[in-house]
Formats: sequence, C-alpha cells, structure tokens
Amino acid sequence: MLKQRIITAIVLLAILLPALFYPSHVPFGFVMLAVIGAAAWEWGRLNDYDQRVSLFLGAETVVLCALSWWLGLLEHSLLTVWIVASAAWVLGGAALLRVAVPGWPKVPKTLRLVGGLLALWVAWLAAVQARMVGINFLLSILVLVWVADVFAYFAGRAFGLKFTRNKLAPGISPGKSWEGVWGGMVGVVVLAFCWVWADASAEAAVPSLYTRLDARGGWLLLVGVLFLAAMSVVGDLVESLVKRSAGAKDSSGLLPGHGGVLDRIDALLPVLPIAMMLAWS
Repeated sequence: MLKQRIITAIVLLAILLPALFYPSHVPFGFVMLAVIGAAAWEWGRLNDYDQRVSLFLGAETVVLCALSWWLGLLEHSLLTVWIVASAAWVLGGAALLRVAVPGWPKVPKTLRLVGGLLALWVAWLAAVQARMVGINFLLSILVLVWVADVFAYFAGRAFGLKFTRNKLAPGISPGKSWEGVWGGMVGVVVLAFCWVWADASAEAAVPSLYTRLDARGGWLLLVGVLFLAAMSVVGDLVESLVKRSAGAKDSSGLLPGHGGVLDRIDALLPVLPIAMMLAWS
C-alpha cells in the first residue's frame, strides 16, 4: 500500500507541477479539466448512477467548464459567483452536517446531483482563475488546505479527546477530533503570517492570498484563514457523509493507494471559491 501511494504521488506531481509552473495558465486549466471530469464521474457513482450515466456526467461537467473557458468567463470578475457559492457551502454544509448520514438520502436525488456538479464547476473556475492571478496566489490557497490537513492529523493523534469529551462528527468520520481541528487552525495561522513575511522579504510580484488579506487589516487575515481552515473541514466531512451513505470507503479507486479524486480535493471544493471571495470582495 505504501509503495502504491508513493508511486501514485510521484506520477501526480509529475503531471501537476509542470502544469502549475508553466508560464501560461492553459496547461493547468487542462489538467484541472481532467481532475474535475473524474470527480464528476465519481459523484455520479456515489449517488447511485450506473457507469454509463456517470461517464456522461463527467463528460458533461468537462464540457461545461470548457465552454465557460471558451466564452471568456475566466477573464471577468466572478465575485457574484464566489459569494453565492460561499453562502451555499456555509449554509448547505451546516444543514448537511446537522442531518448527518441518515439525512442525505432524503435530499432529492436531482438536487444532490446538480449541487455536486455545480460545486465542481465553481471549483474549476476558482482554481484556474487563481492560477491566472499568479502561482504564488494559487499556491497560498492550496498549501493552506494541505497544512490544515497535516496539522489536524498530527494534533488529533497527539491530543485527540484530551481536552474534549466528544469527537468532532462520530457518525460521519469517527477518526476526527476537535483537537485536530484546533491543531489545523494553529497550523494555517502560522503559515499565513510566515507567508506574509516571505512575500515582503522577497518583494513578491504577485501577492499571496495572505498578503492581500493582511493589506486590509491583520484581523481580516486571522479571521479569514481560520474561516478557510474550518471550511476545509466542512468539505472533508460532507464528502465523508456522502461516502458513508453510499457504503463506500473511497470515492473510487482511480488513484491507487489514495482512493479517488474526490478524496483528494474534497477540502478544496469550498475553500477555493471562499478564498476568491475574500480576496476580491
């Protein structure tokens, strides 16, 4: 299993990094089309659609993203899209976590399907437009999610249930603790202030998300990164809720040793549009 994970990670990095650091955003846009298409296919399967329909949903989502690209949507301000998507994630995420696994099948199937595909489309828009802003800006968003996840894992392992009696969401993801959430938040706060310092020291041509927030007040930087860390947890829990309802351990087996594409991008789905909203509002 470890060997599989390492090989898969190397292959993914060999594809992602050249696309990410290429002078143009175009290769990254195409890589993200493949990622979102695969995630849409997984979403169909998790919602009990057969292979043929799920493949159609994946292709349909790719076409939607590609059409948005061709029509020049990425060249325009999408603040309204980010605000609507952020509100939907906050309110919808809270509602889903409240009803938990038993409540998911009660949501109309069409609403589940459309909501998931729209979330993937918005995430594609946000990721590619963030890359158009600059590599430093996009990386500051991606790394926030990774740092939150890593710090949450180690804080949960070291301090889980030592300060609280209840786990975070035992009916959805039994392994997660409140201590893990707090550890992830500490990690992103440290990351944010270090990144602001690095931007200033290097006189970065393209400010990171953190520098943009800090320029409007240190309080916004602090509140913003804590909010993003919390929403990364929401994205993770929502996907876990859907998988548990479907009786699936992973969203698919597309990434040997890592599960599926949705398993890797679940926390990014709410964070990307919310980060764009915070940066441009």
